[in-house]
Amino acid sequence: MTTITQPNPLLDFTTLPQYAAVKPEHVNPALDTLLEKASAAIAAAEAIAEPSWDGLAVLEEPLEQLGRAWGVVAHLESVVNTPELREVYNSNIPRISNFFTELGQNERLFALYKGIKEREYDSLNATRKVIIDDAIRGFVLSGAELPAEQKQRFKEIEEKLSELTTRFSQNVLDATDDFALYVSKDELVGLPDDNLAAAAAQAAADGKEGLYKITLKMPSYLPVMQYVQNRPLREKLYHAYVTRASEFGKAEWDNGVLIPEILALRQESAQLLGHENFGETSLVTKMADSPEQVISFLKDLAARAKPYMLEDRAELEAFAKAEFGIEKLEAWDLALVSERLREQKYSFSEQEVKQYFTEPTVLAGLFKLISELYGLQFVPAQAPVWHTDVQYFELKNNDGSLVGGLYMDLHAREGKQGGAWMNDVRGRKLHADGTVQTPVALIVCNFASGVDGKDAMLPHDDVITLFHEMGHALHHLLTEVDELEVSGISGVEWDAVELPSQFMENFAWEWQVLPALTKHIETSEALPRPLFDKMLAAKNFQSGSGLQRQLYFSIFDMALHQKSEAISAGDLTAFAQAVQQELAMPLPPEYNRFPQSFSHIFAGGYAAGYYSYKWAEVLSADAYAAFEEAADQTGSSVVNPTVGARFRKEILAVGGSRPAAESFAAFRGRSPAIDALLRHNGLSN
Repeated sequence: MTTITQPNPLLDFTTLPQYAAVKPEHVNPALDTLLEKASAAIAAAEAIAEPSWDGLAVLEEPLEQLGRAWGVVAHLESVVNTPELREVYNSNIPRISNFFTELGQNERLFALYKGIKEREYDSLNATRKVIIDDAIRGFVLSGAELPAEQKQRFKEIEEKLSELTTRFSQNVLDATDDFALYVSKDELVGLPDDNLAAAAAQAAADGKEGLYKITLKMPSYLPVMQYVQNRPLREKLYHAYVTRASEFGKAEWDNGVLIPEILALRQESAQLLGHENFGETSLVTKMADSPEQVISFLKDLAARAKPYMLEDRAELEAFAKAEFGIEKLEAWDLALVSERLREQKYSFSEQEVKQYFTEPTVLAGLFKLISELYGLQFVPAQAPVWHTDVQYFELKNNDGSLVGGLYMDLHAREGKQGGAWMNDVRGRKLHADGTVQTPVALIVCNFASGVDGKDAMLPHDDVITLFHEMGHALHHLLTEVDELEVSGISGVEWDAVELPSQFMENFAWEWQVLPALTKHIETSEALPRPLFDKMLAAKNFQSGSGLQRQLYFSIFDMALHQKSEAISAGDLTAFAQAVQQELAMPLPPEYNRFPQSFSHIFAGGYAAGYYSYKWAEVLSADAYAAFEEAADQTGSSVVNPTVGARFRKEILAVGGSRPAAESFAAFRGRSPAIDALLRHNGLSN
């Protein structure tokens, strides 16, 4: 065993996390120390004779430090995964899960919170009332009211679910990283030059000079599917992508074995809590009232999207036959045919557009937008990072005062989970001495890197993704709440947490914003207005199909978690196909195993909650309409600092300190309406 003689970086909370210094051998000793400290704090709280708000202070620091240290370990496991780190991470999942389950079931602490509600509640401010209510609800959802035998079973379920969901995401990562094709240039006819250069560089790095490396990472996979004329190659890649982590690969990576067990355990835990299904349990902490309400909302949208989707499909099939001689449009043809049809209809290509969106310019333009909306500045700063790609910025007011900090890790690489996400590093809180702990967040994406010393170029979809994640980050960073439990993104209902992120996406489509985001990689010219007009005309190209696809994910998720009976891996495929048939979607090939890589619901926080993307889009589209209305009334830009200040005050600043419905009403002056969502998606006349 390695003996550690230097201070443990996971125990240093005086500054930003020491990401670069953390080694696998630091994890166990740090958790030993922090769990012991947290347990002592719990014992002290249990000994409090008279329940009081002030008595809770003994818990805050030890629990926060444990959460922050474990958060560092979990983050490193997802972005710089190594066998050694994975082993120590996995080995500690049971004890972390057990600790927090036992904390949630602690009858003495539960009584303490209920005592505060009975004795002090009326004298507390609104924010602290929310914290007490949320805590009591959390104890109930952790099984605090269950008999001893059922408590133990609930604890066993939570531990096993933590293990299984972690294995699920690791299986997807391993199956994705394991695949590589080395092909000749002749097999990649149609692939843009920058993607060819990246594929050649990756092959050369693997000692395959003269060949081109194709992987299942999005910056490699998607351009092949969009541009390469080699249909058998596209089919081969598609098959590899949609069978990841399934029975078609290595047995130890087969998520088809894990999913039935995950679902059964979730169902059992829900029934222990007195709910009919896990969908009901999930919605206890969300805005929506019931699974039936969610399904009704989704199916109403699906009915509106269906005729547009059918028109999209008919147009694609006719074009595929006329342009490519494809008699039957297959799943591996969709990206290619769609991109070519868009080019023909609107006289521009994504390849042409992305040459204007160089990564440094996009970041500078995004920061400029935030400055104009909220009077803030992102300033490059030094901080320990987990990879050389990572950048760190301090967010400051115009007077130079510090608001918070932001890490950005934008490029795909091996050992890094796919997708894009934002997470908190630490939350804002007011210390007893009157000083403020400023919030810190991180943004992770999987964009292509630059090649041959050139800046990375971002497809406009990647620009939208970056704006989306920045919306999440601003939600966390611009909080003005002093209580850690509900500051930033903490305590916000899950189906409202996407409001700020989807709201930010809209600005990536505004002419007043785009010139500052663009600088052609060769000519340094900004995006020309005629090209922008073509992009805008094509904005809702195939939008009916895109919306129906998201609704399929959402309905599949909620309907699956409404089921009370067990489901097998084989039944799961049939279940997915039944949802697609109900939505009149073309069925994918029989071998498609999409659920086996659906990490959002089987390894992330979106179980019986994927609908929240569309639910929150109603809120975000309606919120953005306030900026559009102000621009129409004044004849000025949608980048309106007056409306921005109101959005910041009523939505971003309040975090989880009040219900999201109240925050929306405070900003908009009314409840949300669906009209703006339909208009933004091109589904209204």
